Amino acid sequence: MSKVPTLRLDRLLANMGYGSRREVQSLVNAGLVTLDGAEVEDADRRIAVTRDLSERMRIQGKPLDPPPGLALMLHKPLGVTCSHKEAGPLVYGLLPDRWRRRDPAISTIGRLDKDTSGLLLMTDDGNLLHRVISPRANISKRYRVDLERPLRGDEAEIFASGTLMLESEDKPLLPARMEVISETSAYLTLTEGRYHQVRRMFAALGNHVAALHRDRIGGLNLPEDLGPGQYRLLGEADLALLLPSLATGA
Repeated sequence: MSKVPTLRLDRLLANMGYGSRREVQSLVNAGLVTLDGAEVEDADRRIAVTRDLSERMRIQGKPLDPPPGLALMLHKPLGVTCSHKEAGPLVYGLLPDRWRRRDPAISTIGRLDKDTSGLLLMTDDGNLLHRVISPRANISKRYRVDLERPLRGDEAEIFASGTLMLESEDKPLLPARMEVISETSAYLTLTEGRYHQVRRMFAALGNHVAALHRDRIGGLNLPEDLGPGQYRLLGEADLALLLPSLATGA
């Protein structure tokens, strides 16, 4: 059984974006921080950072934000970039302001380009991030692809063959699974993530992707009721769908 980490309250709240340590001290002095219904009197009190801390602690009467170890799914809209630095709207701007001041910072798990919408995962847990993006994890990702021209009929066979070479690369793609929806649309499921891979795969066969949307990662689906720009925290059951090894402790 792993030991529950503890942190001084002022450091914990400062790292979660609630202000400087001095500002956290002021919140405590004003009686605005409670734990299990009782006011916390000392900002230097060590707090056990448990999974249920958000349910037990209140800051100015509101539940504490998710403590470190946060993971969420975001329905990324079109026109938004997965970056901290690029110009224009960023995915981090869709999160609460305070969350952008957290330390460790929240990062995307992989990326979707500006012109792709759909399921994007984000976390402040470096271990989780690396486990998901590791090629050894072999996590599948499914995309809804809408094309400018009708399918020619042999795409599924070529994508599944594991022999398709993209321009300027010297290693063939891993096999991918395609399911036809209509003559101009399909689902494509990949287990790797090369630069603009889906668009380049169809371009290699003489077609152009008009719209691209990711709706599934591993066993985790983008909920129909999660609209563009909205996010939802992930629980243990969600993470087990994403990485079954998390459910077994492997």
